[in-house]
Amino acid sequence: MPEYTLVDEPDSIAADLGRHDFVGVDTEFMREKTFFAELCLVQVATREIIYCVDPLNGHDMGVFWDALMQDTWVVHSGRQDVEVVYQSARRMPGRLFDTQIAAGLLGFAPQMGYASLVKELFDVDIDKSHTRANWSRRPLPDTYLHYAAEDVEYLLPALDLLTEKLDQKGRLSWAEEDSAQLLNPVLYDIDPELAIDRMKGARNLRGRRRAAAARLAAWRETEALRANRPRQWIARDSALLEIATKLPDSIDALSKIDGMPSGLIRRAGRQVLEAVSESANDDSRYRPPTAPNEDQKALLKSIQQQVAECAADMGLAAETVASKRDLSAVIIDGQRDSKVLSGWRRELVGNRLLELL
Repeated sequence: MPEYTLVDEPDSIAADLGRHDFVGVDTEFMREKTFFAELCLVQVATREIIYCVDPLNGHDMGVFWDALMQDTWVVHSGRQDVEVVYQSARRMPGRLFDTQIAAGLLGFAPQMGYASLVKELFDVDIDKSHTRANWSRRPLPDTYLHYAAEDVEYLLPALDLLTEKLDQKGRLSWAEEDSAQLLNPVLYDIDPELAIDRMKGARNLRGRRRAAAARLAAWRETEALRANRPRQWIARDSALLEIATKLPDSIDALSKIDGMPSGLIRRAGRQVLEAVSESANDDSRYRPPTAPNEDQKALLKSIQQQVAECAADMGLAAETVASKRDLSAVIIDGQRDSKVLSGWRRELVGNRLLELL
């Protein structure tokens, strides 16, 4: 088992963190009962020591965060780790290297888990039995802390091996480019006006019903943010979709909607009805996605084949280069900000795709 130091006063290790260019970083958090993830533990691995930092003991963490953000973070599948730190501390590292991304660019299985990568690189089996543990409990059992420390123990050794192999293949810049995309704040900032994109079933609504669904989704998002409770605890998707479809204009009509608890109607019924009423004035020009035509289908199939052949020549999975969803976004939806059309992917497949459009 790895040796680690439990840190109750995070600022006390800031000076040591400042000595390192690269640190392995992982987090443990809870999200079942809240809108925002509750940060419960921060694991930091240097070349000499593993710190398990407790953010729940009430000590100030400002100096700790400032020091940690100066280092290049080495993470594995780090999007959630960046998100929980960004939402908890409103800070983001200046540089990031994701070993899952790096492994994919060397031909390992796409989305390979940390335990699988450690087994592949070092022939070591690591414990994943505490994935669903209650990380907010205090004191944390030793078994939890050993598990947490193991989650960062191999990140820096993996960095060394993966960067060497990537450099040999001329793909190190690819991994750095894809890793850097995880540092875009747009991925983590929450805009209630875009909440309808998360509402299951809303993509097929049109006109006023679409406008009503958008207002209802924005209302729920705002309430969930304010109360720090999961969206579905505020109101279920199915209930909001039924409201957007039936457009009730009274508390009595609202009470007939399936899945609308009486308590919610008493507390927020007027707000819901107001959202429905205001949708009558919205000019929703949204139209549901249309089915691809035959030319688009043929082009998508052709480009998928070219991507598969290109990826195979490099020993990569096709989805690592460009997934069907990525390609469809360009060919069918007309998106021009797709990752297929930027960076190293543009050189491989993006320019060819643009020529055929």
